[in-house]
Amino acid sequence: MTALVLAGVTHAYGDKIAVEEIDLEIAAGEVLCLLGPSGCGKSTVLRIAAGLEEIATGAVSIDGQKVAGPGQHVPPEARSVGLVFQDYALFPHLDVAGNVAFGLNHLAPEERRKRAEGALAQVGMADAAGAYPHTLSGGEQQRVALARALVREPKAMLLDEPFSGLDTRLRDRVRDETLALLKRSNAATILVTHDPEEAMGMADRIALMREGRIVQIGPPEELYFVPTDAFVASFMGETNDLAFTVRAGKVATPWGEFPAPDGMIEGGVRLMIRPESLALRSDGVAATVLSSRLIGPYSRAKLRLPDGAVVTLRTPDDLPGVGAEIRVALDQGGVFVFPSDPS
Repeated sequence: MTALVLAGVTHAYGDKIAVEEIDLEIAAGEVLCLLGPSGCGKSTVLRIAAGLEEIATGAVSIDGQKVAGPGQHVPPEARSVGLVFQDYALFPHLDVAGNVAFGLNHLAPEERRKRAEGALAQVGMADAAGAYPHTLSGGEQQRVALARALVREPKAMLLDEPFSGLDTRLRDRVRDETLALLKRSNAATILVTHDPEEAMGMADRIALMREGRIVQIGPPEELYFVPTDAFVASFMGETNDLAFTVRAGKVATPWGEFPAPDGMIEGGVRLMIRPESLALRSDGVAATVLSSRLIGPYSRAKLRLPDGAVVTLRTPDDLPGVGAEIRVALDQGGVFVFPSDPS
């Protein structure tokens, strides 16, 4: 069942259009990540869904009820939404239980207490009910903020860069815990992030934005393995970007010929190769090792090809030292060909 809908939403700040023609449908229990570079409009979309921005064009519906449109604006507190921001926005003068119960003033005191205790238990923070925010770690504050958002049993959960303030080791664990909680809540979730790895690890679908528009939306594997253009390919993961020329509908490369995009007969193209799609194999192309570093479970190396092009290789295999001659084959499943000039 679709729980959150944005239809034809356009929003501007003065003369500057922030988002344009945004169409999203998010099902109950689904996690959709809004992904993109800074300034692309992803946080604006979330603020519109939350009711923090009024729109002049388009409509927003939550659980089948229209909450925003031309001449109509339901305020955030009257929408069935839970909000978690980058800084968690906990009240320093309230203890943990008070923070979680904030906004439940329509309930009797005993019911507020029970609801707050239940939400804290859900995020594993029941023992911290009497603590104050400044005594908590970043991960604990994040869980309290999540409990405060979940306590109202919202139909939609909206999270804006909620893990960016956590250190790397803690971030992975908190992400996993948060995803499990979001799935159990069955709320339609929008998670804003600029990190493609985070989006791929958490999302059922990713909507990648650029300059106020959604450029591709789909499951994570679709954006990674079947990008619609060079921007999507490079944003979703590291690529080697090589220039070639199409002749008679074919792109001749050191690894053989590739079909030109969209029936292109002549012209320049970008051959984009994922570093993990290059492999050490005796039947590959000759290459010279320019640098090599062990990074965790894999080696990352810069290689010079016979035509002078430099590519990055990522492999679990041990690599010989700088100056060594090796041979590199190509897995064509990690190769994308796009026109040099997409216009």
